[in-house]
Amino acid sequence: MTAKKDPFAALDALRASLPPGPPPKISPPKPPPKPPARAVVRLEKKGRRGKDVTIVEKLDLREADLEIWCRELKQAMGCGGTVEEDAIVLQGDLRSRLAPVLTARGVAKVTVSG
Repeated sequence: MTAKKDPFAALDALRASLPPGPPPKISPPKPPPKPPARAVVRLEKKGRRGKDVTIVEKLDLREADLEIWCRELKQAMGCGGTVEEDAIVLQGDLRSRLAPVLTARGVAKVTVSG
């Protein structure tokens, strides 16, 4: 029987004679987005059948970022909530508990009204 010849053996020999390719491109990591400079926290009852809700406004965040902030604030406060237009609406009167959480998240000025 004859020995089989490897068709790729000649290619392995040529690989050493090839010039080196370009180095891999490594992009620097994106810095995290800047937190908002301001937030206004207020209590609202009107139009909600007597239920209290806490409104967080003036964050000046994009829609996707508002959704992320809403989800994280709901987890931190242990309540329900949603995003309405450009504000985060959280269930219950959370004004006193919410200000320190927003400050810890990087909001420079938190104004509590109502």
